[in-house]
Amino acid sequence: MPQDAQGFALNVLNRFAGSDLADKLGLRKPVEKSAYTLTKTGFRLVATAARQFKGQKLDKAARLAQPGHTTDLFDLNITEEQQMIRDSVRAFAQDVLRPAAHEADEKLHMGDEFFAQANELGLAMFSVPEAVGGAATERSPVTSLLIAEDLANGDMGLALGILAPLSVANALTHWGTAQQQSTYLSAFCSEKPPVATIAVNEPAPLFNPHKLATRAVRSGGGWLLNGSKSGVPMGNRAELLLVAAQTDAGPAVFIVENGASGISFSDGRGMGLRAAGLCDITFENVSLPAHAKLGAEDFNYAAFIDFGHMAWAALAAGTAQSVLDYVIPYVNERVAFGEPISHRQSVAFMVANIGIELEGMRLIALRAAARAEQGLDFHREAFLARTCAAQRGMEIGTNGVQLLGGHGFTKEHPVERWYRDLRAVGIQYNGLHL
Repeated sequence: MPQDAQGFALNVLNRFAGSDLADKLGLRKPVEKSAYTLTKTGFRLVATAARQFKGQKLDKAARLAQPGHTTDLFDLNITEEQQMIRDSVRAFAQDVLRPAAHEADEKLHMGDEFFAQANELGLAMFSVPEAVGGAATERSPVTSLLIAEDLANGDMGLALGILAPLSVANALTHWGTAQQQSTYLSAFCSEKPPVATIAVNEPAPLFNPHKLATRAVRSGGGWLLNGSKSGVPMGNRAELLLVAAQTDAGPAVFIVENGASGISFSDGRGMGLRAAGLCDITFENVSLPAHAKLGAEDFNYAAFIDFGHMAWAALAAGTAQSVLDYVIPYVNERVAFGEPISHRQSVAFMVANIGIELEGMRLIALRAAARAEQGLDFHREAFLARTCAAQRGMEIGTNGVQLLGGHGFTKEHPVERWYRDLRAVGIQYNGLHL
């Protein structure tokens, strides 16, 4: 019914815009603009509402095997396949994301063309098992971590928007039941995969993802969801959400389709990650079926959060690498008092410290991903990786701005944007799953 009303209103606006009366009243341009806005919004709403999640039925949940090359040793070498993936992602990040980052940051969103181009890389196919139409045979957190780092080297905000749907696919592959995988996973391998995201963060001081204010209670044969989420990437465009909520049995994650009654959105503009289109979401008595709870007995909420910690550490490493790559030529070319400023020890030491801290961030994140890939407990390593990324990443961003002096405070150089994005690593808990 809302779509019918919208169509009627659009028809009236178009007819009025084409009439002589619109010219006499001087209203042609405002009416044409309103018609355009309504058309664009309408198509987006129709596309979201029209998505019907249907897939091939599975008798049992499809799980990815541990990579055959994995050993008990912490091996920093990557396979030929991983190198090929990195080469493709790096080229995409440098050629597509980096040039568009400033405009996306200013507009507070990423265009649909980025999803289309990112889909051409086939990243979603490597998140979905072959049994559901994907190309994945092995699960590799290390590969996912490398992809996240390389995308963030282009731009962290755009990387976050691109990785959000992949994170949902990874979570469904890792823990989804046969019914959940049958319903949702095949859509991620389609020509136009759904926009999906994860919502964990809440608008509360000292937020703890293990102590959630959002609650899901049993209601009849299903669940009733109430609460608020903040800083959700791509939230107002998402067709599918994974929402963390507290239940009587502890924290859990619920699959929520956009369009359900009781969901409302508001702009969640922040200091950084602006290109990811962060928004706040409120759930008011949202009714969910019994099977909306992600996974079964094997679901591990702590591991769900730990995977997110590793992903944020990877994003921080990629953005910190951007800072390092930018400041080295700058300090070598910037001349003051007759010589490059890199000849000053204070400057040289600051650049060296960025490189040292970056390597530490990267190594501890890889260590966590390697343990996860081996099937070992990785909670400690994931927490350390996130803590190190939050502290050192913010320091690297600050020093990057400092090394550029007054230029670091202007939008003429991208370092100020990287600084803002790196600040977000210490407070964001949602949006990613390796």
